[in-house]
Amino acid sequence: MTSTKGHGARSSVADDPQAPELSAPRTLCERAYLQLRQDIVEGRIGPGERLRVEHLKDRYDVGAGTLREALALLVSDALVKSEGQRGYRVTAISLDDLRDLTDTRVRLETEALRLSIRYGDAQWETQLRAAFDNLSASEARGPSADPAGWEHANQCFHEALIAAHRSPWSQYLLKLLYRHGERYRHVAIRLGTNRSASRNVHEEHAMIFAAAIARQEARAALALEAHIRLTYELLSSAQIEI
Repeated sequence: MTSTKGHGARSSVADDPQAPELSAPRTLCERAYLQLRQDIVEGRIGPGERLRVEHLKDRYDVGAGTLREALALLVSDALVKSEGQRGYRVTAISLDDLRDLTDTRVRLETEALRLSIRYGDAQWETQLRAAFDNLSASEARGPSADPAGWEHANQCFHEALIAAHRSPWSQYLLKLLYRHGERYRHVAIRLGTNRSASRNVHEEHAMIFAAAIARQEARAALALEAHIRLTYELLSSAQIEI
């Protein structure tokens, strides 16, 4: 995030324990937090599953106190629920939750994109082109060839789209919503709905990019909204319990 004094927001992504990708975690707590978060997001630890400190401290090779600190961060992410004396449990997922998540993300991200297009400069365009080229290369190889690499490229593209909207709070909240949306994308991938013949993810990204670079705010916002909503629509139409 752009450094901003006041407003109560974190000053930068580097200072944010919820920053998406930290290649070299700075503390044991941060390492455990990132590993646990990824295991939850990718479904290796299932929705609603109880998180027992005595078992997980060995799995992540940290002490009980460090693990509890990591779990507290995940509670602030809303990926984990604290059950008081009963410990912790992974937050459940549902179509109702995904619909609410989708509606909220659409409202925030389309407005952020409109403002980013309005105020973005030549540097914003250059960074957006680079993010799109990187994502396109990953999609050409196929997301299944390197799922983590594709997810990172996808997130970087979405962040580049709204980078000129210099609102630390908007960017922080959208990172949080993106991470929750990633849980559902992994469900969609496992169920095969993201590979539906009705979906071409690269084409969706290309339409958003083309409209953004052309400074077509309304067209870009509509393309982004359709892209965000499609995961919910596919999972909902599949009539599968998640």
